[in-house]
Amino acid sequence: MIKKQNFRKWEWALLLSLLFTLALGACWPEEQESIQSKVTRLHVLANSDSDEDQAVKLKVRDAVLERATETLRGADSQTEARRRLTDILPELEETARAVITANGYDYSVRAELAETSFPTKEYDGFALPAGEYLALRVLIGEAAGQNWWCVVFPPLCTAAASDVPAVALDAGLTDQEVALITEADEGYI
Repeated sequence: MIKKQNFRKWEWALLLSLLFTLALGACWPEEQESIQSKVTRLHVLANSDSDEDQAVKLKVRDAVLERATETLRGADSQTEARRRLTDILPELEETARAVITANGYDYSVRAELAETSFPTKEYDGFALPAGEYLALRVLIGEAAGQNWWCVVFPPLCTAAASDVPAVALDAGLTDQEVALITEADEGYI
């Protein structure tokens, strides 16, 4: 005689949790790719790890970020952001070069748009999953020092943590994508 198994409540809870986790895991890669196709990051690499080079990197970051943010105002897609940034790459290089020269250095500088691999990163009020993102990269001198990055489109580098959802929605992210990056849906942490 075969004895019928009765599941206990905790076994059902465990089974449902496992199924939920598997279903959620299957959805995240699609959401991750969707977010990556809507976001452009700013990536500034210092010449070296010396205190002086790191300080110059931050000054370059501020100047480039100000110009890029101004240029991207009103952009409504990553495609539009890419076009606008491509148009001003020489100007961004010149902006960075002026900061470097004003600080007494003669490092070369290169500004480019490139698909770049980033690890999962927590920012103030949101997080982005690891992956390949379009990045506005500013390489100073040897570009062998610590780097700095944020999200230039939508303009989350300068958004207060409380503004992140509105800025992201205005740039075309969905409610679900915003919930993921702001951890309202357990995020990417």
